[in-house]
Amino acid sequence: MLETFTLDTFTQRLNSKFTIKPEHANPFEAELIRAQDVGTSPRQIQFSIVFRGPLDTFLPQAMYEFEHEELGSFALFIVPISQDEEGFYYEAIFNRPIK
Repeated sequence: MLETFTLDTFTQRLNSKFTIKPEHANPFEAELIRAQDVGTSPRQIQFSIVFRGPLDTFLPQAMYEFEHEELGSFALFIVPISQDEEGFYYEAIFNRPIK
């Protein structure tokens, strides 16, 4: 499924909620706040997405199960990138060859 996701898949869902289901914690909602191209070329698709999660739950970098009402369930590797008074921020990078 992830191999069919494009930057447009996520730009069309900016500001929507995704449920993250950590293996050893309760599921929680995170908001997709950014989706941007980070170097797509004629041979390579490269884009980044950023989620904002709540302050009461921190996730270390790892693979997590995500669920979205339109996209269904899928696994993403996310990395914590920052924190402010609104929550923790997590980034996922997509990088694959164009077939």
